[in-house]
Amino acid sequence: MVQKLAYVPETASQTAGPYVHIGLAPKAAGFEIFAREIGEAIAGPETQGTRIRIEGRVLDATGAPVKDVLIEVWQANAQGRYAHPEDTRELAVEPGFRGWGRVIPDFETGVFSFETIKPGPVPMTGGRRQAPHLNLWLVARGINLGLATRMYFADEEAANAADPLLNRIESPTRRQTLVAAMDSAHGGPDPVYRFDIHLQGPAETVFLDI
Repeated sequence: MVQKLAYVPETASQTAGPYVHIGLAPKAAGFEIFAREIGEAIAGPETQGTRIRIEGRVLDATGAPVKDVLIEVWQANAQGRYAHPEDTRELAVEPGFRGWGRVIPDFETGVFSFETIKPGPVPMTGGRRQAPHLNLWLVARGINLGLATRMYFADEEAANAADPLLNRIESPTRRQTLVAAMDSAHGGPDPVYRFDIHLQGPAETVFLDI
């Protein structure tokens, strides 16, 4: 007797998303799994420093916003210290400062935004200092390996000019893809920085091989 096998439908083909939202940002995908979303608060109310807001979009080669992307943010606090065991410097890390978060864009507009504090400069070996920056990691449909990049601040001109990583980028135009512009038209109490990330095309953002 030949036994007939049941037909099992094939799982939808995806490299990373949109299932990335269900696994890493379930609330945004409509799943109330956690009382508090993991990675929602980067810098709590007790964190010292200048409060800032980051707004931007992730754009594909045609200039269309990528709406299923997930961005992880890593940063130092205002004193330039990371909330990580490997940062053993004797600098205070405030209660509520995680220095890490997960951000996704609005599913309709493709605009992502988050609030944090402006990081301080981070020292390197040899006495050099890195300009204030955010470390960003992106994953989305069509991206087989996560993309790492950075966001610097346009109003930190002197620090940016001395930053070791920015100085390794020979083209000023390419270097500028890592610098967020301050929104001077914003009327709120906290500074707003605009930062668009281009995955491909003539304005492609500089990505890091780490």
